[in-house]
Amino acid sequence: MDFRFAAELWHCILVRPEKSFVLAALAAKGSYHSCHGLSAHPIVIIPSTPQGGARLASLGPALLGATSFAVADVLSKLALKEGADPLTVSTFRGVLGLVILLAWLRLRPRPVALTPRERWISLGLGAVFAGNVFLLFVAIERVEVPIAILTYFVYPLLTGFAAAATGLDKLTWRGAAAALVAFLGLALMIGAHPAGLAVWGIVAALAAAGCRVVILLVTRAALQGADARLITWYSLVSSTVLFVLASLATQNWQPPVTAPGWVALLAVSVAVTTGILGVFGSTVRIGPFRTALLMNLEPLLATVGSALLLSEFIAPLQALGGAVMIGALVAFQLRK
Repeated sequence: MDFRFAAELWHCILVRPEKSFVLAALAAKGSYHSCHGLSAHPIVIIPSTPQGGARLASLGPALLGATSFAVADVLSKLALKEGADPLTVSTFRGVLGLVILLAWLRLRPRPVALTPRERWISLGLGAVFAGNVFLLFVAIERVEVPIAILTYFVYPLLTGFAAAATGLDKLTWRGAAAALVAFLGLALMIGAHPAGLAVWGIVAALAAAGCRVVILLVTRAALQGADARLITWYSLVSSTVLFVLASLATQNWQPPVTAPGWVALLAVSVAVTTGILGVFGSTVRIGPFRTALLMNLEPLLATVGSALLLSEFIAPLQALGGAVMIGALVAFQLRK
């Protein structure tokens, strides 16, 4: 199996997982086929709920995305604990992520090019994305991973309020009530910390959420219909350039000082890129709405992973606050 076919099989697993076993069987016979070539009929995306075994197959990319991002959350904390700093982690993750994403784009059918306006907007979003990434790593460095990620996950609520304020969306009383409950759950989680939380860690997580809100609103208002892969590519290019320039200007290079830290740093870059590809595949399979709902698994998986790998535990009252927040967040996303 050559490298191009391996990429085709990987794309098939993400976009047409029910065909991947057939593709692998054809490879065993020495016959190369594309995922799309397995059927003479065009692929039609139907948003109806799949049945039986196809249900799990359709949810696979979203589960891959949520799991990958949770793994990245936990391993980034491990890299930081082993001597790295947020700027170094951000820079290294960006450079390696660019290489992986470029390889994936080159091995897939060429997407429809962005217009010059869309390209410049995407490059501009990269500056906001840089803030999003850096601030989230700062939050993970200063507070426990579950607290940082749960605090960061207020961004869907903030996006809903901002969209309503700018006329991009409407906020019903049910949505407002769900948002209020979610914020109460967040307040309970933060206030119930037995030893007190580093204030700047919470501020950094909220600021990262604010950056995420800007990215989502600008993308919705100005980049409707543009290829999400290219938006991500141009945003990642400009954000990585900013990180490299910041590292050079400050003469900052503080990598992990242990082998486990380096392994974690490498794995973070791969996990984030895998998570992005998982979200792409899930959006094709089940649509952006269901994908967003399933991404709420990330805080739960990050909490479990941080307990197993980092020995970071949250108090029962904090767990209750987090559960209330995630439940209300799902209700908020289902308000329509």
